[in-house]
Amino acid sequence: MFDYENLKLIWWVLVGVLLIGFALTDGFDLGAAALMPFVGRNDSERRVVINTIAPHWDGNQVWLITAGGALFAAWPLVYSAAFSGLYWALLLVLFALFVRPVGFDYRSKLENTRWRQSWDWALFVGALVPSLVFGVAFGNLLLGLPFQFDDSLRSSYHGSFWQLLSPFGLVAGVVSLSMLTLHGGTWLMMRTEGAIAQRARLASLLLALVYLLAFLGAGAWLALGDIQGLSITSSFDPNAALNPLAKTVEAGNRGWLGNYVRYPLTGIAPLLGVFGGVLALLASLAGKPRPAFLGSSLAIVGTLCTAGFALFPFVMPSSLDPASSLTVWDAVSSHTTLIIMLVAATIFVPLILCYTLWCYAKMWGKVTTAHIDSNPHSLY
Repeated sequence: MFDYENLKLIWWVLVGVLLIGFALTDGFDLGAAALMPFVGRNDSERRVVINTIAPHWDGNQVWLITAGGALFAAWPLVYSAAFSGLYWALLLVLFALFVRPVGFDYRSKLENTRWRQSWDWALFVGALVPSLVFGVAFGNLLLGLPFQFDDSLRSSYHGSFWQLLSPFGLVAGVVSLSMLTLHGGTWLMMRTEGAIAQRARLASLLLALVYLLAFLGAGAWLALGDIQGLSITSSFDPNAALNPLAKTVEAGNRGWLGNYVRYPLTGIAPLLGVFGGVLALLASLAGKPRPAFLGSSLAIVGTLCTAGFALFPFVMPSSLDPASSLTVWDAVSSHTTLIIMLVAATIFVPLILCYTLWCYAKMWGKVTTAHIDSNPHSLY
């Protein structure tokens, strides 16, 4: 039905779609939780923020779980190299995400100010850490990770957690954090009213400016700095089976801009990111929540596509041994595995999407402090 080369490209697109789906859905509830201590000045207002995301956050995280499963099945070498080399960073994200279900369920169990404030800050940390680390991870992909494969394709990682916190990695982290928190701010503009919506609007204005400066700054750093991307310099068979060491790779793709020169249409991605940030900024300034939310959504799509297009066909570049870098062509599972997974994805992803949209439609509406005060035990 599909040849091996096209299947590899299809799964590169599908993994990207899953990551974008996670950033669009779980992004706004991470952002809203990160803003909660600042836009909610009392217990009722913070409960309003929580109840705008509480019906959806666990369903939103399904996108992350699905993306992780797809990564394991479609790109096993990427999964093994990343989850072993980046163990401490991923463990930090995992424990931060653990805080969220516990915080949502236990925060309002006691009518005790210190108890609830402690859980509020725990939810803040549980949202802030993943939002920052995801960006740092993407920044380090552009820098290259210090891993290599031996002749039997066993990977070894030669870096540390603290090496990930390089200046460029932190700038990429600021891009991610400001982008997702902006998404949360525009979400709260749509789902709340009064003082909470006004504070969310002001936060969105500031975050849109930070996002645009960080995104453009990271792009300028790549274009004008000393970061060298990679290029495959040997002939290779895109239909060949998994063997990342069968190619020759050299540095010389300045700032990972090669694909934007070869394929000018890919330039739409960074333009979309900038346009989304500007739209979110102007709509927040005008107090228009729906266009603002559309803008933050476009910023997410544009940012992730910018990174994906720049790296292609690389999925996990190596700074230690460029030949060990993993690409779309040589890090994938067998043809049969990709076919089976494609059939499953074709059936279940639309079902999950339809169910998710149905949930949003049925639970839509503004959450107010009056509603919270009149339902002290039925809501979070």
